[in-house]
Amino acid sequence: MIHYNKRLILVFDYADEDLKKYMTNQSGAISVKVVKCFTYQMVKGIAYCHNNKVLHRDMKPQNLLISGKKILKLADFGLARASGIPVKNYTSEVVTLWYRPPDVLLGNQTYNNTIDMWSIGCIMAEMINATKAPLFTGKNEADQL
Repeated sequence: MIHYNKRLILVFDYADEDLKKYMTNQSGAISVKVVKCFTYQMVKGIAYCHNNKVLHRDMKPQNLLISGKKILKLADFGLARASGIPVKNYTSEVVTLWYRPPDVLLGNQTYNNTIDMWSIGCIMAEMINATKAPLFTGKNEADQL
């Protein structure tokens, strides 16, 4: 981070693409080995966040950066919030619709780490899916449920 002239400049490592672009560029199915590798890295990354009391709240393929050596990095913490005890009420209008857990779709505002874990499960299913399409593709909250 660089603070300069009342501006905050964030500098990040370079990544070749995000997971969505990676999946799109694959001509066939993603190998089980790669799915396991990416899933492991997602879980390790989100575990680090959760151990440090941070909820990402917007896990989706576009927010997962992939380097040329298949190193996955969590990105876009714009909706991230601190978590902990006492449990806070959060907004239920977080997480891109297709990756939003059912309890949040129903208006739950006292969610915890499970909000990110549901999204990871959806992303993993998307990688495994032969068409590489999202698991749930609702047009609105009711349709998503």
